[in-house]
Amino acid sequence: MGGRLRFTALVFAGLTLAGCDRSRPSSQPAAPTAPTVQYIPRADNSPQRPFAEAVRVGNMLYLSGQLGDSAGKIVPGGIEAETRRTLDNIKAALERNGSSLDNVVKCTAMLADMSEWPAMNAVYATYFTKHFPARSAFGTSGLALGARMELECMATVDTPL
Repeated sequence: MGGRLRFTALVFAGLTLAGCDRSRPSSQPAAPTAPTVQYIPRADNSPQRPFAEAVRVGNMLYLSGQLGDSAGKIVPGGIEAETRRTLDNIKAALERNGSSLDNVVKCTAMLADMSEWPAMNAVYATYFTKHFPARSAFGTSGLALGARMELECMATVDTPL
């Protein structure tokens, strides 16, 4: 190979290598950053209830399970009354944290007696007017405070952290 051709090849190879980042292949995207996590304490901050009201990760809000209670006591009136109070409690928690029932994407229902599922479901259905979230339900051998049902939900939040 002549001197001029060899020089041109070396310059071309040098320019090609100079544009390369050897630390990672150009086809790989930069590593994503971890989302911000915010632990939202319960309003009453009771030591008998050692859990957050909600945890927010990015634009997702994860509510702790809610009971049909008022001032630490289950409301009277059976599964229908408990379900209404539970969903009212969830609605209030969502609104305190920048979300709403319309933004709920998943719920998990826990019932002390699965034979009460149809009655719970009838009340539950009245709270979701735009769409029904994905949902799981299962029976338990008992719930806190002697509750008949507990419900936990996940929802999106429109404003970023």
